[in-house]
Amino acid sequence: MNLFRRPAPSLDDLILDTAGNDLSSARLMPTVARPPQVFVRGQGSWLWDSDDRAYLDFSQGGAANSLGHSPQVLIKALSDQAQALINPGNGLYNRLQLNLVERLCEHTGSDQGYLLNSGAQACEAAIKLARKWGQLHRGSAYRIITAGNGCHGRSFAAMSASSGGCDNRFEPQLPGFSHVPFNDLPALHAAVDAGTVAIMLEPIQAEAGVIPATEHYLKGVERLCRELGILLILDEVQTGIGRCGALLAEQQYGIRADIITLGKGLGGGVPLAALLARGKACCFEVGELEGTHHGNALMASAGLAVLDTVLERGFLEHVHESGCYLGEGLARLAYRYDHGQLRGQGLMWGLTLSDDSADAVVKAALHEGLILNAPQPNCLRFTPALTVSKSNIDEMLLRLARAFSRVRTAQLQCRKGIAV
Repeated sequence: MNLFRRPAPSLDDLILDTAGNDLSSARLMPTVARPPQVFVRGQGSWLWDSDDRAYLDFSQGGAANSLGHSPQVLIKALSDQAQALINPGNGLYNRLQLNLVERLCEHTGSDQGYLLNSGAQACEAAIKLARKWGQLHRGSAYRIITAGNGCHGRSFAAMSASSGGCDNRFEPQLPGFSHVPFNDLPALHAAVDAGTVAIMLEPIQAEAGVIPATEHYLKGVERLCRELGILLILDEVQTGIGRCGALLAEQQYGIRADIITLGKGLGGGVPLAALLARGKACCFEVGELEGTHHGNALMASAGLAVLDTVLERGFLEHVHESGCYLGEGLARLAYRYDHGQLRGQGLMWGLTLSDDSADAVVKAALHEGLILNAPQPNCLRFTPALTVSKSNIDEMLLRLARAFSRVRTAQLQCRKGIAV
């Protein structure tokens, strides 16, 4: 008996690429619901599949491709660095690692930084850092308060810190986390006790449907942390690196966190994240945070290329202007099709629909050559490249309108069929 015999893939698993070869998705663990298209190249705001059909991408890898697909500045940085040094190991310094941490600290007003591979890892590290600080300064306090419907990643601690869409799997969760309603200062204040070490929040809850914190709320949270002597952690994995029109969202709110997590857009599409700490929160010691690929020279070169681009004169102004243009266009479309609330800032927007048809709209949009994301059943999320043009936005709005019409027609036909 051949114990390693591979079962034949079903017809549903077969995808034909441009060379006429059958590609099977059966071996890939089904952890994400994916459409059947196989994408082979990208440029800026566009992707092409194996049939050479072009798609306008207003998801950009869930806000990871901050400069769009395959930007020349990133290609050059990675190519040049790959020929010099890729990964000497986390136990050794490399120039790119030191340069990127220095630049991040300089432009965010942070005192220390550490490079990781993903936003979940950065949030996990922030939790470790807060608990270490609690051991040193608050009698071994370790509880962290987070907001309801927040999402901080899918590693165990980050998932336990989350509430809503990504916290209810793989029970039991890790202890030490409590969740209170977002934008509710009294509830937050009531949840703090002697065992609390930190409050951890997203400035904008991306997975919940792009729900921004109010300025009154975040400033109140900062004031509460200062009065009680606990840490404020801001998860800026999605909102940081220019996504909201400033390098960090905290700058727009006029607050200052003790710990910040970055990811997604920092690498421009390659796996890179960062943990930043200020003042009293800087307490990690040797051996307390490591990773084989953390701070490797290749990924750090990508981070430097992205950061330098975002900090160029006029870049963030472009994000702000493009974001306003996108928001105005979405508002007009929402009014036209009787959809609901539009939320967001910069180039991060969420459109609440009048029903739970978000998945249907995403599928219809794909048929129209438009890639979107639906973080909630009744919400569409728009996170285009920070370099997106007004013509790209105009084209997206046209395709989205056709997708809305396609879904509405299908709904009407379904109702007529039921009536008959």
